Amino acid sequence: MKGDLQIPGLHGELMAHAAGLPNDELFAQMIASQIDGRGALPPALGLNEKDFSELLACHFPGVELVIRNIECTADPRALERDDVLGLLLEHRAHRNQSEHWMAEIVTAACMASDHLWQDLGLWSRDYLSRLMKQNFPSLAAKNVHDMKWKKFLYKQLCEQEGINACRAPSCEYCTDYLNCFGPED
Repeated sequence: MKGDLQIPGLHGELMAHAAGLPNDELFAQMIASQIDGRGALPPALGLNEKDFSELLACHFPGVELVIRNIECTADPRALERDDVLGLLLEHRAHRNQSEHWMAEIVTAACMASDHLWQDLGLWSRDYLSRLMKQNFPSLAAKNVHDMKWKKFLYKQLCEQEGINACRAPSCEYCTDYLNCFGPED
């Protein structure tokens, strides 16, 4: 996509070139939102240049996007990133390479401060739930009470380490219940 393409049409242009794979719509939303300055993902959705080019070739053949300022800088949250990425990769569906890219992208978005679906640049929480079920089905199946996804991922990490960060014996009795399970606007 060169020069004069208008951002509002970027999603449509990407989808016009979509390969017909399950993650096409999700990646198109994230790319269009990131380029439009929405969400919290860095350039190339947090992927390195090679992986981002491969993602485009796989999901949107014939589309060319030039992404500038893809830098690898020291990350003060590297250990946390590794933990989140490891959790996601452990639960991936093992159908294709897109799941690995998706794990990298979701991990990058987890480092931001808003709801995960917003940080990813998705258009609603429903798309995030779809993303999780498609790419990380065994992990998504554990979210039986529909906990907010970012909180759920970090709760899973705490449980792996044997850490109970919650103040109440169960979620139903916790004063922060709505912070974890309430609507995400």
